[in-house]
Amino acid sequence: MVLNGDMTNPSQLVSFNDGNTIPQLGFGTWKLSGDECYNAVRTAISVGYRHIDTAKIYGNEEPVGRAVADAIAAGEVDREDLFITTKLWNDGHDHAPEEFEASLDRLGLDYVDAYLIHWPFPAAGKYVKAWEDLIRIQGVGRVRSIGVANFYEETLDDLENATGVIPVMNQVELHPGFSQASLRAYHDEKDIVTEAWSPLGRGDSLTEQTIVQIAEEAGATPAQVVIAWHVALGNVVIPKSGNAKRIEENFVALDVALTDAQIDAITALDADGGRSYNDPRQWPELES
Repeated sequence: MVLNGDMTNPSQLVSFNDGNTIPQLGFGTWKLSGDECYNAVRTAISVGYRHIDTAKIYGNEEPVGRAVADAIAAGEVDREDLFITTKLWNDGHDHAPEEFEASLDRLGLDYVDAYLIHWPFPAAGKYVKAWEDLIRIQGVGRVRSIGVANFYEETLDDLENATGVIPVMNQVELHPGFSQASLRAYHDEKDIVTEAWSPLGRGDSLTEQTIVQIAEEAGATPAQVVIAWHVALGNVVIPKSGNAKRIEENFVALDVALTDAQIDAITALDADGGRSYNDPRQWPELES
């Protein structure tokens, strides 16, 4: 397998409904903090990742921003080559502009490439207001694209019906055993990009016998096979690791080609799998 670090290659970019594009393979930072986060992001950029995903609730926007700034200062990358995403947390739905500016300050950036509503939080009923604010933020040029995470069909319909603006992407739990076929079909109908978080299923997918066997057949690691499956489905995928070797191995997954039969075998794991995290239709509940 040949390491291809050119994230400007159109074959590695996914188009948004607003005309912008996103690298299909990104680097996730959930649960990374402090120096570990800083070092992981520096490693990811040096390996070739050009898409970095963070969020207010991760508590790591500051080290992500330092890593980006230092990589730019070192001449490793230009800001324009990077796609950086951060997210609005549940307690900020009624004051999104202030939350957005605070995220920019922590990141040390003039703009981000995508800003997402992290959860719909239907019990609070404020996600439409938050979406209206994101539209205004985009209008002043501080964010290139706006989207959501963990939304489901009814909440996505609410956004479109209220504003006429459809999110560019929806970042959702998606992994072998939980491929979200019906939601992905809805996304395709609405021209919404599907982005997968927890793409390796908390690591459980890596010991699944079907995936281990396919990895042996493909001469790849189980993680590479799972990432290649996501890419084959058309998902944007953001695996996370604090281990430099695994960060590079995950990036090489772009060069792993699976057969249709192998892709179908992994998708068929839905029969025995399911959601591993909170159901956005029910979580979070309002505090009493």
